[in-house]
Amino acid sequence: MTKTTPLPPLRLDSEADTARLAAAFAHHMRLGDVVLLNGGLAAGKTYFVRAAVAALGSLDAVSSPTYTLANIYASPKGPVVHMDAYRLETIADFYDLALEDEFLQGVSFIEWGGKLAGEFDNYVSLELAQDPAAEQARLANLAPYGPRGAELLALVLKEFAA
Repeated sequence: MTKTTPLPPLRLDSEADTARLAAAFAHHMRLGDVVLLNGGLAAGKTYFVRAAVAALGSLDAVSSPTYTLANIYASPKGPVVHMDAYRLETIADFYDLALEDEFLQGVSFIEWGGKLAGEFDNYVSLELAQDPAAEQARLANLAPYGPRGAELLALVLKEFAA
């Protein structure tokens, strides 16, 4: 897993900005792409995934997978895996879910994904945090891992900046 130089935090002033960032990811993700989401409670991880799934053209209702561990949504681009790694105690628990095919055949968003970073070669890490200066704002810390992670993040940031 190769990480590039850390990027400065991206300020998301509103839910609309968060949804716009999620849509940029949705537009550029290819089958097999993974976004590992991190951040405290109420940081906006599930909101981000909900916006990305909608941007992927899915009509499915997105809910937090905290208790189910994984939800799979249908989209024109292929399946969307929405997983929550918070309750996983070991890496074996992750593999017991048997989602390897879904990760390859769709796009994936994993909340509390830092716990699984070593299991993927290419991904984008997205950490959301509340901005202490503004209650509704979020700071998005983004880092690409691997060549495809770098390519995906570059495309996303270019679209988001436009």
